Amino acid sequence: MPSNQPQTIYLSDYKVPAYLVDTADLRFELFEDGARVHSTLAFRRNPDCQENQETGAPLQLHGDSLKLESLVLNGEAVAPSNYNVSDELLTVNQVPQHFTLQVVTWIEPQNNTRLEGLYKSAAMFCTQCEAEGFRCITYFPDRPDVMARFSTRIEADKTAYPVLLSNGNPVEQGDLSDGRHFVTWEDPFPKPAYLFALVAGDLLEKQDSFTTMSGRKVDLRMYVEPRNSEKCEYALDSLKRAMAWDEQTYGREYDLDIFMIVAVDDFNMGAMENKGLNIFNSSCVLASQETATDMAFERIESIVAHEYFHNWSGNRVTCRDWFQLSLKEGFTVFRDTQFSGDMGSATVKRIESATVLRTAQFAEDAGPMAHSVRPASYMEITNFYTLTIYVKGAEVVRMIHTLLGPDLFRKGSDLYFERHDGQAVTTDDFVKAMEDASGRDLGQFRLWYEQAGTPQLAISDEYDESAGVYHLHVKQTLPDTPGQTDKQPQHIPFALGLLGSRGEALALALSADELASGDAPQERVLELTEASHSFEFHGLSERPVSSLLRHFSAPVRVSYSWTREQLLFLMNHDSDGFNRWDAGQRLAIDVIQQMIGAPKDVTVDARLVGAFRHLISDADLDQALVAKMLVLPTVAYLAELTDGADVPAIHRARRRVLKHLAIALRDELVACYRRNIDSGPYQLGPEAVARRSLRNTALAWLLLINDEEGRSLGLGQYRDADNMTDRMGALKAFVNSGYDDDRAATLNDFYQTFQHDPQVVEQWFSVQAASRRTGQLSHIHALLEHPAFDWKNPNKIRAVIGAFAGQNLVNFHNPDGSGYQFLADQVCKLDDSNPQIAARLVSPLTRWRKFAPEYSQQMQAALMQIRDKENLSGDLYEVVYKSLAD
Repeated sequence: MPSNQPQTIYLSDYKVPAYLVDTADLRFELFEDGARVHSTLAFRRNPDCQENQETGAPLQLHGDSLKLESLVLNGEAVAPSNYNVSDELLTVNQVPQHFTLQVVTWIEPQNNTRLEGLYKSAAMFCTQCEAEGFRCITYFPDRPDVMARFSTRIEADKTAYPVLLSNGNPVEQGDLSDGRHFVTWEDPFPKPAYLFALVAGDLLEKQDSFTTMSGRKVDLRMYVEPRNSEKCEYALDSLKRAMAWDEQTYGREYDLDIFMIVAVDDFNMGAMENKGLNIFNSSCVLASQETATDMAFERIESIVAHEYFHNWSGNRVTCRDWFQLSLKEGFTVFRDTQFSGDMGSATVKRIESATVLRTAQFAEDAGPMAHSVRPASYMEITNFYTLTIYVKGAEVVRMIHTLLGPDLFRKGSDLYFERHDGQAVTTDDFVKAMEDASGRDLGQFRLWYEQAGTPQLAISDEYDESAGVYHLHVKQTLPDTPGQTDKQPQHIPFALGLLGSRGEALALALSADELASGDAPQERVLELTEASHSFEFHGLSERPVSSLLRHFSAPVRVSYSWTREQLLFLMNHDSDGFNRWDAGQRLAIDVIQQMIGAPKDVTVDARLVGAFRHLISDADLDQALVAKMLVLPTVAYLAELTDGADVPAIHRARRRVLKHLAIALRDELVACYRRNIDSGPYQLGPEAVARRSLRNTALAWLLLINDEEGRSLGLGQYRDADNMTDRMGALKAFVNSGYDDDRAATLNDFYQTFQHDPQVVEQWFSVQAASRRTGQLSHIHALLEHPAFDWKNPNKIRAVIGAFAGQNLVNFHNPDGSGYQFLADQVCKLDDSNPQIAARLVSPLTRWRKFAPEYSQQMQAALMQIRDKENLSGDLYEVVYKSLAD
């Protein structure tokens, strides 16, 4: 066991801070060999800390990798006997009730490979302070419940760094001696240190504006490197749409005079909502039709909205401690999914969210790192920026919205913002506001925040023909997870519909009286609160087909004995678009699972071919939904549904079904491709996006079976493409095809065309690393040696190593264990420079118990290799040791 084992932090040990900071005045002197940080902090004892009132506790400030140059208290240097410095803390032993502390530290941003605190991305200074990065800048009580008003002065060489940015509004600027200059920023709103931001560089400014609902004009500015000047328009347009939507939907108006976005190439996360100065990973904000796919545009719109929405759900009201992380992230993800649904197709957005949940978050719930939406403990908080916190947390908020309805939910959110503006609060405070506004008791519902794991609903039914009554029985269980057993039933909203034999929606009368009244609805949200429930629906002249968990109304697994005929019926008739898609997924899963290890003479069910023929050929169907329904369940999801998974066998079965479909539907695929050719200008509307998606799906299927007409169509599409969606669609199709010469030619041409654009080169890396053909280990090693690959850039690392281990499952799970060894080697290497990225990349190994013994044993050995590494970081320690624990 390593000597630097991180300490476990428990929610139950929370104590209010002993000292509060009213104001934080910062002055940064930026140089090429480092930065000097002058901090003047106005402290006072916290009146809510009874222990401190009685004893006068020492002042403890967090610090990491800092060189302390001076320490002055109320104008006098602090005597060495009155303070001490450790690797993590500066402790001043005796301080008065009110005092000013001046601290000067020296840091080296140019050598900061962790990308936390202040660091350099190429020639640009930038920051990332969430969760605990501010302590890498200066000594401070770096916890979210210490909120101060910040003033920031930045001084730097004017030629090298003409743009100097921080939070709030600019109040002063001017020239200094020796070719240097300064800008001072003031943020009028108190904030925790994790929301502090600074950027300095030679950046191009793009300007726009937005007029709020009260008539204020807000300056919108986006800062990028000059080579990205043509990639800003979409992000700024997305920002304006988000600002308008937040006013209309939540009544929230922006509160500063200026809102800024900066694109940074080297960034561990996707983006950061720092007050007034949002810093974005370049891949999450830069776009043009020539360089970004439709999916990238949609992602950018969602992320820009997410970070903007944080201005209220995260900044104006923030989290008391990091156990409450989902307070801001879950609520904001829910808000950004609402926004994305309103901007495009709500059904498609729901399908995308559910796919992430069922493929990845459910896997997290069933793995060694399973934790509740509000964790009870952690070692390294960076390991808890998880799908459980973000995506499941959003589902918890969505369920409250479902239970209360939109009007009462809005009333609750208004009360939450009004009651807690300027405060650091908890998930309980959020739920309490919803209770107080609606009059609903959500006591049992709080278990969603406390209990880990994915609830499982076992459903059975029978039909009493003589009485015309349909009986539905639901049992809920919640599996054991690390540290949690014997869990209580949860409050689950379960949306239900019943369909008649002609596909018509039937009335759901829960009693004879309701049936007689004629008021029975055609969809109900049943509220499950017990371990088992039985419901009766009256007045049914035939056995209905159940449409279960409509809209995916709760993040649960459903077990029900659908027949293939029922699934086909729901695919064709269900009025809920999500359940039409889900029925198709379940049918495909059933067929693929039948093919795992099946003899060659076992054929694919003709009913699946017929269902897909109908989808491809019927131009009257919602084409955006059709595009989603044509995507077979992924190998990752199929593995998640299987105990003792043999990934190569699953891959072979899925590929066998896919090739059978492509051969059987060859003519329909060609017709679908030609029907969806669009000769007009590039557009981003739902119909245009659906056309491109259908066309590229058809092309991929045709090239999978080495169809010559498909090859001709693909070469023409690649050659004539005026947008990245079509160009990348053709490239992917060839990369995964049997046309070796075309694969090599298109890959080479793509790189030669876009080699000077880092974001596009990342796509080029990823499409190869994720391919079963080009993503074999010898080629992966070659990509790591490519001149465009950069070990200091998280995006490049994710594009190669992350894509290989997370998407190219057939090669990662090579029976010889080479994929596991490769990942272990790369994780160990990265741990020395960027532990946060290393800890995230190791995730595919952590679920070793899920797989067949010949795979799991080798995965376990790879984890043990990482465990035994010298100087293992705290980030990686937590993940590996929890994964190997009995």
